[in-house]
Amino acid sequence: MAYGISERRACQATSFGRSSQRYRKRSDPQVALRMRLKELAAARVRYGYRRLHILLRREGWAVNHKRTYRIYRDEGLSIRPKLPKRKRAWRYRQGRPAVGGPNEVWALDFMSDSLFDGRPFRILTVVDCHTREALSLTPRANFRAFQVVEVLDTLVQLRGRLKSLRVDNVLRSEETRRVGQQVSAREHALAA
Repeated sequence: MAYGISERRACQATSFGRSSQRYRKRSDPQVALRMRLKELAAARVRYGYRRLHILLRREGWAVNHKRTYRIYRDEGLSIRPKLPKRKRAWRYRQGRPAVGGPNEVWALDFMSDSLFDGRPFRILTVVDCHTREALSLTPRANFRAFQVVEVLDTLVQLRGRLKSLRVDNVLRSEETRRVGQQVSAREHALAA
């Protein structure tokens, strides 16, 4: 009686059945089945509703595949996509620490290009991660590890000692080239 009209008259005016208006769902919510399906889905991440349905049937649940699918969908369960091997490493990486101020973290990288006559050259770039200032842009035809260390030593003398150095590339030194090992620029800087 929200609008001052009876339910019977409102249903008659809208051609809507009174039995549909008064209908209350009486089905069992099946809380135990929902909980068990969620537990199985959490334990077996790569199983879809069909394989989970088989597991439920093996445990003695009298449920058909349509109900299993409906509950599976209602609970928001889905197969989690498989990660390629190359992308699994990000799970175990820790985030980079926040940069507090200038001269704490530097980033070192190489850029490559070629001259008009096709000869290649590389540029060693060193950037302060806090101020985004380019500390060094050193071009050469090729870089040896000791030359990179010289550039870093020069920067340390001018700017002071830094806390950490971010390096994406891997450098090869003369000593390790014979053995075939790779040494990072940080290890070179610490050895020098």
